[in-house]
Parts: sequence; structure tokens; C-alpha cells
Amino acid sequence: MITKRIIPCLDVRDGRVVKGKNFLGLQDVDSPVELAKFYSSAGADELVFYDITASAEGRTIFTDILKETASQVFIPLTVGGGINSVEDFDRVLKCGADKVSVNSGAIRNPSLVGEAARLYGDQCVVLSVDIKRVDGVFRVFARGGRENTGMEAIEWIRRCTGEGAGEIVVNSIDTDGVKQGFDLEMLEAVCDAVSVPVIASGGAGCIEHFITLFQALPRVDAGLAASIFHFGEVRIRDLKEEMKAHGIPARI
Repeated sequence: MITKRIIPCLDVRDGRVVKGKNFLGLQDVDSPVELAKFYSSAGADELVFYDITASAEGRTIFTDILKETASQVFIPLTVGGGINSVEDFDRVLKCGADKVSVNSGAIRNPSLVGEAARLYGDQCVVLSVDIKRVDGVFRVFARGGRENTGMEAIEWIRRCTGEGAGEIVVNSIDTDGVKQGFDLEMLEAVCDAVSVPVIASGGAGCIEHFITLFQALPRVDAGLAASIFHFGEVRIRDLKEEMKAHGIPARI
């Protein structure tokens, strides 16, 4: 059985890792370089680096801090933020990323997913989707969760995987930073719609939330979290030991 991945997320603004709630109220946490170094040796399976204001500010990702962060990471690194063209893919990969996450850029230019997949392979293209319920419908949001695109999320995800997205990160805005558990309803809908790996993001507050996630939805490939790891509320090695104790495969 394939091991379930545990992935810390570095939300980076102005060269610092920050964390908020429901995508709002961001607070300073630490240097991405120091956190990357820590997670690389603490048992994380992968690491995600998001420049969370690049799209909203209409700029490209900060390459200097990314290069420095990548130099400290010896596990797969996914990078996103301000990815609007295949040139952006190329630049980020040359900075040390293993995979590139695209969100608002794909919304503006839906052909970007297919173009990048043809150039770099499906395994390199990660579709990150910020989803929130609006009148009971899963809607796709852009610009760091600031803008409702009006698109229905499941259809959008189906379209992008059909174009070549090799992995999906499901960011639930409703549960982000709330620490009451992952959005199982939303994740199940995505898993039912695609055959590529699905990463759950938003809502983790304790070890038990990961156990519930993987037991309830065995098709979910990975759990992504930020603040509970950043603030030492959950140690990754403790989490993985508990996963193994519950029969959930984990790399220790």
C-alpha cells in the first residue's frame, strides 16, 4: 500500500512565513529558510512553498528567498504563487522546485495546465484550488481566496486533470485555520471526480484529524497543514507513529 504523505505548508509573504484563519488575519511565524531546514530533517515527506500575495499583487515569485529555501530542502518541494506562464514554471524549477503549483494563473489562462504538462510532464503540474461553499455550491476562488470566480469547483478540477494536472491540492477556505478537522465532504467530492493524487488542505488541528481523514477517505493521498506544525502543536514523527498504530501506511 502506498504511504500517505504528510506535507507542511509555508505560506510566504514578504519573505516571511505567515499564517491566518479562513485566509485572513495573517500573523508572522518564521523564516521560510529556517522552517524548510527544520521540516526537511523532521520527517516531512514533502514541502509546499506558496508566495501567497504574488497573484494578488500582480508580480512574480521572489526567487532569492525561494533559492535559499530550496537549498535547505532534501525532500520534494512544490512551489506556487504568481505562476502565470510556462516561463514562470521554468524559472521556479530552475530555482530548485520539483513541482509547480498553479491556481489563479490557470483560472486566467486555462491552457496553461496543458502547456506546462506537455513541456514538463503531468507529475510536475500541481493544481491548487481554493474552494468555498457559496449557497451550498463548491465555488472556485482566485487571488488568494479574495475573488469568487463563479466556477463550480468539481467541474473545474475535472477539466484541469483532463488537461494534464498530475496532482490536486484541495484548499478548503471554510475550514482553513479553524482546526476543527479536514473538509471531508469537499474532499470526497473531489476524490470521486478524479484519479490523480489528492492532497487535503485546511482544517487540521490535531493528530486525530489526520487519522480521521485517511480512515474516512482512503483515496486521499496526503494531508497538508501549516500552523499546527509551525507552532509545535503536532510533531510530524508523533503523527506518523500514530498513523502506523492505526494501520495507515507512513514513511518513518
